[in-house]
Amino acid sequence: MLLLPGGGATSTVWFANVAALAARYRVHAVDLMGDAGRSRAEGTAPRTVDDLLGWLDSVVRGLGLGTFALAGHSYGAMIALAYVLRQPERVSALALLDPTSCFAGMRMPYLARAAPLLLRPTEKRQRRFVDWETGRRPLDGDWLDLLARGAAHFPATKLVVPKRPSSRQLRELEVRTTVILAGAGRAHDSERLAGILGEEHPGITVVTVGEATHHTLPMSPHDEVDAALLGALG
Repeated sequence: MLLLPGGGATSTVWFANVAALAARYRVHAVDLMGDAGRSRAEGTAPRTVDDLLGWLDSVVRGLGLGTFALAGHSYGAMIALAYVLRQPERVSALALLDPTSCFAGMRMPYLARAAPLLLRPTEKRQRRFVDWETGRRPLDGDWLDLLARGAAHFPATKLVVPKRPSSRQLRELEVRTTVILAGAGRAHDSERLAGILGEEHPGITVVTVGEATHHTLPMSPHDEVDAALLGALG
């Protein structure tokens, strides 16, 4: 199993899930290229979607994987879906956790709250944004420190963002796919998104974790998230 985190979250965001997943899978959690974490470009950093997906494919080949299960959260879900649409034969099952800009846009209040953080990231702004989005739900303090410091001190780079797939591309998606939504999240309207998926893409399974928000995933509530992931990936 290959796990891709959300932007700035780093591979440590899966700490609460790994025990359950590792009981069934060999788990590889990867830091995203161009983002906070330990992945580092040898040579030119990715500038295009082709570069980004080529990097991910080099990770897959470097790990010696044939076919594998793939899960991504938020920005990691965008990358995972783009990869599957390009190389479906490599992926046995796909799980997308609260995917952003994969099937619908994000809420304007969320984008407005995120804008100052994107323009001038600081630890304080990162913490304030997460507090707002999660409704002050408790988060692991060490992980939150890492997220906040990464926002403030990681060298600013322009993330490569895959384009939202067309309806035709999504209809042709053959890999078993599950979308795990945060029922209490503020990034998008989970009920509306579930309706869009049910109407336009009935082949995609939708699971809503009612108490989760965009930034508590995948850490909490980890038992429900673990069950959803294991069900999604077989």
